[in-house]
Amino acid sequence: MTDETATPRPAGTRHVPVLLERCIGLLEPAITAAIKNRGSATVIDATLGMGGHSEALLQRFPELHLVGLDRDTQALDIATERLAHFGERFHPVHTIYDRIPQALNEAGFDAADGVLFDLGVSSFQLDEKERGFAYSYDAPLDMRMDSTTGPTAADVVNGYELDDLTRVLRTWGEERHARRLAVAFVKRRESKPFTTTGDLVQVLLENYPRGVGGGHPAKRTFQALRVEVNDELRVLERAIPASMDALPVGGRVVAMSYQSLEDRIVKQFFAEGSKSSAPVGLPVEPEESKARFKVISKGTERPTEAEIEENSRAASARLRAVERLRPPVSGSHGNRRTR
Repeated sequence: MTDETATPRPAGTRHVPVLLERCIGLLEPAITAAIKNRGSATVIDATLGMGGHSEALLQRFPELHLVGLDRDTQALDIATERLAHFGERFHPVHTIYDRIPQALNEAGFDAADGVLFDLGVSSFQLDEKERGFAYSYDAPLDMRMDSTTGPTAADVVNGYELDDLTRVLRTWGEERHARRLAVAFVKRRESKPFTTTGDLVQVLLENYPRGVGGGHPAKRTFQALRVEVNDELRVLERAIPASMDALPVGGRVVAMSYQSLEDRIVKQFFAEGSKSSAPVGLPVEPEESKARFKVISKGTERPTEAEIEENSRAASARLRAVERLRPPVSGSHGNRRTR
């Protein structure tokens, strides 16, 4: 997947999996150990998209079963057709990725040896103009990842009170001019409600301070609306601990994010799981206090220049990964919030 700042591409060339070999390399030890011990392995692709990472994993490991999750019915249909030749080794599930336990149960598994997250809006969603995810063309102001349910971006812009609209732009988009833009949106909708991305971009361009850097004036607003419409960060706050709890000892979670708010959530949960719970200064660390995970990525890993040249949408990708060291404890993550 990717961030939302890109130009649409033809369907035949639009899907180049981000950091593919690195993701496979990080998951491989967990997969091969499971195959050696049990004769098979299970991986969850929590953000299936068009199935590029899943296809590569299924091709690389013939004993692998893969559970592919996606809330987008169109993407799920495309990936299911693409991966149909793997037969019963591929298990598509229409769901949001914070429902990992339920998805595993539906597919007939009780744990996952690996979980892969490729966060953000997918290339498929960006390239389907009628979905309204990109600001580079005029389209219905929708932005729903699951187009069968829920409010649209137009509902947010036209219906939220000024303070709530300001909060969305400032919190989810990290937009410094949130109040100014929210006031402009409210003023415009009083005479004519927003219906298309072009409407929104026009008002943004007319009201954004001139000479301000940081890319296109619409970038942060579109991110904020998309996150609000799809409840992305709250879902992620539930999904990361759920993925960690789904692992046996030796299992791994690999997560790629494309903006700082996503990466912050991933980093915090991974760091929390990798810390000892023993009091500082205790001469002997009790077994039950030892860290249950270890970080296996090399800091925040980024794509190479060659990968970015092949797929410009990978430029903002940040990869992190952890491995489970000790058996899970019920409620180990609790309901901790990251903000």
